[in-house]
Amino acid sequence: MTKIAIASDHAGLQGKEAIKQQLSRLGVEYEDLGTHSEESVDYPDYAERVAQAVVNGEVDRGILVCGSGIGMQIAANKVPGIRAALVWNAETARLCRQHNDANIVAVGARTTAPEVVEEIIEAYLNAEFQGGRHAQRVEKLAQLDKKKD
Repeated sequence: MTKIAIASDHAGLQGKEAIKQQLSRLGVEYEDLGTHSEESVDYPDYAERVAQAVVNGEVDRGILVCGSGIGMQIAANKVPGIRAALVWNAETARLCRQHNDANIVAVGARTTAPEVVEEIIEAYLNAEFQGGRHAQRVEKLAQLDKKKD
């Protein structure tokens, strides 16, 4: 069973709460790494929490929510070993897992309708990495992380 780390900034708080309800309905274990209020916070802090939980093996995958999803995705991808994808529909959520082995998905609470976010989460959770020709490409991404050192 997959364990998820989830976090948001203040703009994504309501979206995060809705995703948590969905995860509970689906029986998916999750850890909420904040924020817990609508007081203004800095999204990189929360993206880093989720990214570190993923790379440290505390969870299997992550979900990040901010106003657009963009800031969270950028911040998470600064952590070596993270392949965070900004997705906007179920198709991009499915493909980020199947082709890119994305270990974090980012969504925009202000830019994506709640019913679409629900479809995104379901697609992200149900899709698996296909390997094959995609494995070589994902390995090249890992090599880019090593160049950061």
